Amino acid sequence: MRRSIEPPVAINNLITALASAQLLVLLASFQVPTRLRWKEDLPKLGPFNAKLMWTYGAFTVYTIVTWSILTFALRGDLAAGTSAGLAVALAIFLFWLARIATDAFYFKSDDWPKGPFMQIGHALLNALFAFLCFGYGSIVVWGIIA
Repeated sequence: MRRSIEPPVAINNLITALASAQLLVLLASFQVPTRLRWKEDLPKLGPFNAKLMWTYGAFTVYTIVTWSILTFALRGDLAAGTSAGLAVALAIFLFWLARIATDAFYFKSDDWPKGPFMQIGHALLNALFAFLCFGYGSIVVWGIIA
């Protein structure tokens, strides 16, 4: 069921920015195997565990691409605050919130690779995750109050 209130242009622009921003995460994720030296480190795990890491990575990429596609495809539902739009926005919000919480409470700063490039990349990724979390959270709030 669509709402009769026309969403502001800012909501529509936010939805487009969120769908695009998800794809930016992939720029970093495609660098993970090289930058984190998976060729050196994964063989130490054994064949099954190494394959498991690649599988986890592939499913994470698939999930992020799916979130982006759903955001583009359901932008009308997201803007109108339909049940489907709110469900998708809430799921994506929780995904990115969990990612931020993992970084804040599980990973240690000593765990991250050293060097200015990696530190800047880490900060930029966290900023991007925060934008995604705040953006999808805003869509949920907009959908509830509009």
